[in-house]
Amino acid sequence: MEDNRGYDREEIFSKKVKAGKRTYFFDVKSTRANDFYITITESKRRVNGDSFTYEKHKIFLYKEDFFKFANALNEAVDHVKNDLMPEVDFAQFEQEDTENEVNDELKWE
Repeated sequence: MEDNRGYDREEIFSKKVKAGKRTYFFDVKSTRANDFYITITESKRRVNGDSFTYEKHKIFLYKEDFFKFANALNEAVDHVKNDLMPEVDFAQFEQEDTENEVNDELKWE
């Protein structure tokens, strides 16, 4: 895989998360110096007449920011779940995701 400067960047790990009309990709990649970073890509399918395109947004996350990023994300999610929407049973979304993952795996077998 090449970056925007033409350098090869090896993909080490990839996780795809389908979320309605969006798909998120969490990819671990390596640098030429054998360092690692994560890219988080949001991809949205857009219909243009008879065809479609994908709109993509990408975040590059470097190792020195992993801890701060994960903590801030968890804090924001906890705030929504516990303070803003305590009446919502978020476990229902976890079950829905598990069922979708199993169904997706069965489609590919």
